[in-house]
Amino acid sequence: MTGPSYPHPNPAPGSNAIGTFQIGISPIGTIPTFDPWVTIMAQYANSPTITSWIQAFNAAMDLTQALDNFYDLMWNVMTAQGYGLDVWGRIVGVQRAIAIPGNVQFFGFQEAGSSWTGFGQGGFYSGGGLTQNYLLTDPDFRKLVLAKAAGNISDGAIPSVNQILLNLFPGRGACYVADNQDMSVTYTFQFGLTPVEVAIVLQANVLPTAAGVTVKIFAS
Repeated sequence: MTGPSYPHPNPAPGSNAIGTFQIGISPIGTIPTFDPWVTIMAQYANSPTITSWIQAFNAAMDLTQALDNFYDLMWNVMTAQGYGLDVWGRIVGVQRAIAIPGNVQFFGFQEAGSSWTGFGQGGFYSGGGLTQNYLLTDPDFRKLVLAKAAGNISDGAIPSVNQILLNLFPGRGACYVADNQDMSVTYTFQFGLTPVEVAIVLQANVLPTAAGVTVKIFAS
């Protein structure tokens, strides 16, 4: 953004040119912009061609707006967008794309289970599980980045994990974690979870969990 204009303190001597200067105001500090009038000799101060050239060049080289955009779109995690949020994700250790297990049936026989079907209704099993990648939107990914950042500095205690859950699912209802005292923890959500949200809880490595501890999810 650009600050107000002020009368130039040192107009070109011997001319009627007054001129102005501006102070650029940026979220990262006050940035004085370059003063083009110091480059104009007194005898050319009233030349519309020369002054317009220099002022146009000064406007083109002014970095105030570029610095504002860098702060808003990259540096500030609360307003970052697109690539800026992707950079924050790499810093804290999460990715925008998460894998959601696919619900696919394969060709087979009835006794093999309900995931198998007959001719013309399913393909041959390739030996690997099928998943579909889902790209989180900026608002959802921002919540994931902030939750992961909190998890990175968390002490892993129940109150800390509960706070991360509330930050991930604000206004959705009660959600909390319980230690089952058998090397497992249960995350309880008193509201429904979409497959994307289940993948976030289980795969995104956001919630701090001790090594060897099994995670269970209960959602109503």
